[in-house]
Amino acid sequence: MIPFGLRLAVAAGRDALVRFVVLVFAVTLGVGLLLCTVGGVRALNAQFDRIGWMNPSPAIVGSADPVVWVHRYDTFDGRGIERIDVGATGPRTPTAPGLPRLPVPGEYFVSPALRDLIAANPADQLAVRFPGHQAGLIGDAALASPDSLVVVVGRTAGEVGGIYGERKVTSLSTAGRGKPEAALDLVLSVVAGGLLFPVLIFIGTATRLNATRREQRFAAMRLVGATPRQVSALAAVESTAAAVIGTLLGFALFLPLRSAMAQSPMITAQRPFPEDISPGWLGGVLVAVCVPLAAAIAARLAMRRVRISPLGVARQVTPKPPSAWRLLPVILGLLELAYFVGRRPQTSNGQTAAFLPGFLLIMAGLVFAGPWITMVGARFMARRARRLPTLVAARRLADNPRAAFRAISGVVLGLFVVSVATGVIGTIVQERSVRYNSLAAVTMMEQFDFRTGGGKVPDELKDRLRAIPGVTFVQPLRFNPEPVPDELGSVIACADLARIPQYGTCAPGAEVASVYANLIGYSHDRTSAGSATVWPATALRAADLDAFPIGMLIIGLDGSTAAHERARTTVELAYPDGVMPGTDVDFSSDSRTQLNMFQQLANVIMLFSLPIAGCSLAVAVAAGLAERKRPFSLLRLTGVPLRALRQVVALESAVPLLAVAVLATGVGFAAAQLFLRAQMDYTLTPPGWTFYAMAALGLLLSLGIIGSTLPLLERITGPEAARND
Repeated sequence: MIPFGLRLAVAAGRDALVRFVVLVFAVTLGVGLLLCTVGGVRALNAQFDRIGWMNPSPAIVGSADPVVWVHRYDTFDGRGIERIDVGATGPRTPTAPGLPRLPVPGEYFVSPALRDLIAANPADQLAVRFPGHQAGLIGDAALASPDSLVVVVGRTAGEVGGIYGERKVTSLSTAGRGKPEAALDLVLSVVAGGLLFPVLIFIGTATRLNATRREQRFAAMRLVGATPRQVSALAAVESTAAAVIGTLLGFALFLPLRSAMAQSPMITAQRPFPEDISPGWLGGVLVAVCVPLAAAIAARLAMRRVRISPLGVARQVTPKPPSAWRLLPVILGLLELAYFVGRRPQTSNGQTAAFLPGFLLIMAGLVFAGPWITMVGARFMARRARRLPTLVAARRLADNPRAAFRAISGVVLGLFVVSVATGVIGTIVQERSVRYNSLAAVTMMEQFDFRTGGGKVPDELKDRLRAIPGVTFVQPLRFNPEPVPDELGSVIACADLARIPQYGTCAPGAEVASVYANLIGYSHDRTSAGSATVWPATALRAADLDAFPIGMLIIGLDGSTAAHERARTTVELAYPDGVMPGTDVDFSSDSRTQLNMFQQLANVIMLFSLPIAGCSLAVAVAAGLAERKRPFSLLRLTGVPLRALRQVVALESAVPLLAVAVLATGVGFAAAQLFLRAQMDYTLTPPGWTFYAMAALGLLLSLGIIGSTLPLLERITGPEAARND
């Protein structure tokens, strides 16, 4: 039976061979993408697991001597640096992953990328920030990426104990404490589904290619004595063989795709290690087994009409029309998301379990409801039809809306996922993006703690800073002693403010003004200073300011990298135990990079899912033409012009496509709004023109694909096709 099934798959005519090749291609693409998706998620989790040791639990357990530990963040030229200061309290200290031992005072370990960065830049810009000498490298086990910039600095326990945020730890391991937030998990889950669903539909479409011809062939076998089990076995052999070959080719396709992924930053804005991009042995086994098994099950289900009766194929009747109840899964999915508005689970796993089923239910519901929407559109078109092609197309759509929708289901799901991803990611980017004014990148700040009596800025430090080429001014700001709004936390003498008019001016007659604590304002509430700002006067006199502690040291820059990093290094050496200095742009560099990666992810979804759905559409339309060549040939023999037949085919695909696409896009934005309200209390930000342009382009491409199949009509509807097979 198996050899006979394989022979039918590849030697039963050109149609069978084309179907077999298309199915192999679809499975190859699906398996390759599935492996990339699973491998990418595992790589992302591995990145967070690798850096779990950087934020250890302060619990004191076991017999190890505690390590005084401080984790701080530094930057260089827009790149974040993870700095960890450690001080041992005894000889039996724990060892961090990737390190042979913890550094002792006077030495430090660096990641390979930071070692290269130190070597490529002048010492006064970076190297002298780290006291002592470089004692070795941090291994890959402790790094999220080959590009990670990490340094572990050895100091005495007393020195580290004087830094804000210090803790004592006795255990260091990659325990996964750096897991991403639940919103990221959910976005990735929806993205994975969005990338896979069009491919799965493509596989299903390829499986049904030439379904009518195959059903007739298997029905003939039943008439000559084949049993239902034998027919099912033949169908399963044909599909399983293509699935097995496609699965093997999919694993081969995964290798170059994996290499490309290893060179591309992930959501964390860092390249993963190649070995982390793997589905794992369990994932690989599941893919290798489940894909062929699913193909065999699909083939057996596709032949269920033949198993009922050998004459079941010939005695085809108009299927029962779908009902409006098919909208129920979509409604239930939206209600499920709406239920958790104000009831968001507290744990990451709970949130995933709460929201992901709603999205999957909506996606399945769109496929389930599509035939009913197609039927409604067909009846609407029939009531307003005035020409033969419109009447024929409307009648055929109304008679079998399931078959009509099946062709465009991939595009519809692609539009839904693109709408959800664009709505969620676009809103996250909009809400969390930082609004900078022109001063943000050229205003460096060093913040002091009022609880410790404020900062002291020696004249020698001011002179060193002013001597750096590119430093335009050095200005301390005092804590504001008057009851004012929180953001006006500093005061400055008007004479000093007059020397930096780009930050504003004093009110007429004032000696001292209240200003923003950091002088330039705050991006989170969209407030910022500028040359037009007039600061409110205070009752203080300029001579009184020396009595108040310094809360902020402001350093003006000319925008050059050399001045930026030399000034930062000088301040860090002056205050090694303080908050790392930087500009607003420096402080938000990691967040900004991650938001850009989110936006790129949305673009990838849009650019990938719609073309794959277009391939499914092309196969489905071409298959539909091939299966109806005899009816179309008879229509041509009766005098129906070829142009009218082309219009019929175009309408049969375009009407359900446009009708369901509108619903899918609207439901996608509704689901995005419910998720955003429940998960982050955000309100959906309307997408920009790029979304509408891309969606319109996707629909136009889909219509173009439909149009590209129309020339087939002339070749397959000749008089010879009208004869009985």
